[in-house]
Amino acid sequence: MTIRVLIVDDQMMVREGFSVLLGAMPDIEVVGEAVNGREAVERVRELAPDVVLMDIRMPELNGIEATREIVAADGAAKVLVLTTFDLDEYVYQALRAGASGFLLKDASARQLADGVRVVAAGEALLAPTVTRRLITEFSKLSEAPRLMPSAQAAYGDLTERETEVLVLIAQGLSNAEIAGRLVVAESTIKTHVSRILVKLGLRDRTQAAVFAYEARLVTPG
Repeated sequence: MTIRVLIVDDQMMVREGFSVLLGAMPDIEVVGEAVNGREAVERVRELAPDVVLMDIRMPELNGIEATREIVAADGAAKVLVLTTFDLDEYVYQALRAGASGFLLKDASARQLADGVRVVAAGEALLAPTVTRRLITEFSKLSEAPRLMPSAQAAYGDLTERETEVLVLIAQGLSNAEIAGRLVVAESTIKTHVSRILVKLGLRDRTQAAVFAYEARLVTPG
């Protein structure tokens, strides 16, 4: 199955470079480009991509707001944020807005393609160690958001085992690693993850990790 990708960046060279790299992959098709967040929202509506490669700092509508609008309007499109350095506070905001992960702009062709595949599949956090470090860093801030009452109520619906799995997701573990840690079948962990996402009303594992940090289930550091 071919993964349809939309590239969003205000720099033409970046768009063209990513387009060439991804276009060389047999399982990935670049279906379009956008030069700002507003155009990205429109193009997602027109082209229905599976993955949106989203720059953050753009004119008219930045990547954070564009991500929020895309996620709210189309549950199928996954947003993969592009950034020049891995501890960008805007990336944390983008994850909270609904992005499924992030990728450094200096990533290799293989890393770029693998990142797109991972996000499209929704199987695991993209670059879990880096994502975990970023989330941890910004959860230390005094103004870091806390759970809304509705989210607190949803958290209360989790079983003890589901809460345990949620914490391990936030620590960057894959389903196989969690299964090994808890000494259960991987299929059992997949079921737990699915139930966690449904109960909390979350899109994917990245959002579950953000939730766990904001619920203070994971100690920063």
